Amino acid sequence: MGEILTNAPAEPAGAVTYATADGLLTSVWLLVAIPLVSAAVLLLLGRRADRWGHWLGVSAIGVSFVLGLASFFQLRGLENKSVELSLWDFITVGDLRVDFGLLFDPLSALFVLLITGVGFLIHLYAVEYMSHDGGRRRFFGYFNLFVAAMLLLVLGNNYVMLYVGWEGVGLASYLLISFWQDRPSAATAGKKAFLMNRVGDAGLAIAIFIMFATLGTTQYDEVFSNVGALTGGTVLVLGLLLLLGAAGKSGQFPLQAWLPDAMEGPTPVSALIHAATMVTAGVYLIARSNPVFSANTTLQLVVVSVGALTLLMGCIIGAAKDDIKRVLAWSTVSQIGYMFLGVGLGGGAYALAIIHLLAHGFFKANMFLGAGSVMHGMKDQVDIRRFGGLAKHMRITWITFMMGWLAIIGIPPLSGYFSKEPIIAAAFGREDWTAWLFGGAALLGAGLTAFYMTRLFVLTFHGPKRWTEEIEHPHESPKLMTVPLILLAIGSIGAGFLLSTSVPDWLTATAGLGGEHAEHETVLPHLVITTLSLLVTVLGAGLAWFLFRRGTATAPQPAGVLVTAARRNLYTDAFNETVFEKPGIFLTRALVFLDNRGVDGLVNGLAAAVGGGSGRLRRLQTGFVRSYATSILTGALLVVAAFLAVQAGWLA
Repeated sequence: MGEILTNAPAEPAGAVTYATADGLLTSVWLLVAIPLVSAAVLLLLGRRADRWGHWLGVSAIGVSFVLGLASFFQLRGLENKSVELSLWDFITVGDLRVDFGLLFDPLSALFVLLITGVGFLIHLYAVEYMSHDGGRRRFFGYFNLFVAAMLLLVLGNNYVMLYVGWEGVGLASYLLISFWQDRPSAATAGKKAFLMNRVGDAGLAIAIFIMFATLGTTQYDEVFSNVGALTGGTVLVLGLLLLLGAAGKSGQFPLQAWLPDAMEGPTPVSALIHAATMVTAGVYLIARSNPVFSANTTLQLVVVSVGALTLLMGCIIGAAKDDIKRVLAWSTVSQIGYMFLGVGLGGGAYALAIIHLLAHGFFKANMFLGAGSVMHGMKDQVDIRRFGGLAKHMRITWITFMMGWLAIIGIPPLSGYFSKEPIIAAAFGREDWTAWLFGGAALLGAGLTAFYMTRLFVLTFHGPKRWTEEIEHPHESPKLMTVPLILLAIGSIGAGFLLSTSVPDWLTATAGLGGEHAEHETVLPHLVITTLSLLVTVLGAGLAWFLFRRGTATAPQPAGVLVTAARRNLYTDAFNETVFEKPGIFLTRALVFLDNRGVDGLVNGLAAAVGGGSGRLRRLQTGFVRSYATSILTGALLVVAAFLAVQAGWLA
């Protein structure tokens, strides 16, 4: 189906040569179509699909994963590892030509495997987790829609296709975050995510308009091969707008506030958003647009700054939270910050960021689903101050969560050590004083991550039990929930090493993403950087274990300025409310007043004047001939008097 595009050798420098697709590679469109059709069936059939709809949702993602895996292995056998499939003309207006096309290359193939592989395990887990919810069939419809939109986002061969998937992901996230819309907090969180993402989406849309206005195209290969023809200012503006879109989807400063509130949705939603789909979209956008970002050093500096600032913000705020899911949410904000730091550094660090993204997909899904398992056994309680001692009662959850904890803090030989530590070293490899600034930020973030994630782990599974009275016997989750945990825990252990040895070479086929960043000199020897990273990690984890091994107070305690600020999200919400929300509300009310009293007042006032005048003139219509004769006589006398006055010169 569709037309296979093969570029001739005479293309401009920088253009991509596509291989001829055959076999499964001609059917990559099914990767998007299968979950999309499944979502349509589940949502359109309604209650008739309640008894079996969830298994249709799981099967659709499973089939997509098998197809994606088979396509991946077929792509490996091609010399030119990029296949483009043009399906039909999507937009044809004047000089604007946009086709509905898909691109299956090393970068998109990795994302397909992450989305469908981890997504399948989360879908399987959700069958049991949502078993007592009356809307389970509708939930899986939204879930499949989410995956289909994300697959279109990473498989599109142009920015318009990416934008269609981008908006589909935004819609699905709104539906899933506010799934329990009867809860005011969930409805509010869904609206907050939707509105904050619209800010970033506006930046991406304007960037696409600029591409067409300056280059006449939105196709990836044509845009990237002509970036050199743009002025430095245009590249900078274009990159900043793309960065704004990426920050919105990935929850990076200054659009990070929606991501922790997304925890109001069911736990499988949190796992899917944070591990395999939505928050990775921003990293994908920057990695895919690497020729744009690599063309301007100022732009790269902005990306690195956003990543470094956000990773520290996430660590500081996460250390002050007591809700198990919100701690994990802020850890996602922080870990995505590391990925932004990597893609901002450019060169071989692009591959390092992708490695960390893939490894993060395993250990973050593992921990989110582990948190759901804890909530399942603790009657949906989320306050880690009221857990403790669960290791004895939930052995599988404890062990699998431990693997995720060790992976995220970067303890060798687990995956985080092989994915995060190279980014820290790459940050120390910048050529000026910023090496100390960004390398130091990444190193400090490693210590803080070890502290607050160890705090979470210890307060949840160790120390004395601090359960409330209604919790009698915490219990392990059913096998349908624990089996995905075990598989994700295995990925948390080995994914980092396997990815670090294969992904850099694999991405060399995607321009600008391959190569070894470790070859660059750093301000400190690599052994010293690794030693310092492990040292601050052990110190952070050890300090948290010492402070919280015996539990903690179950009520908020007086705190210093920094802890208070962290509990209030470093006042970022208050800043947004003061600078954007309240002026917006005031402006809205002023416009409503102007509309009611100004526009409507003018129209209604004119109508009232005509109506009132007509009512008064109506009184002259008495129906008596004598009155009319008197009026005529009076009028005639006034006319004669006027003529006489003119003749006499009185009115000259």
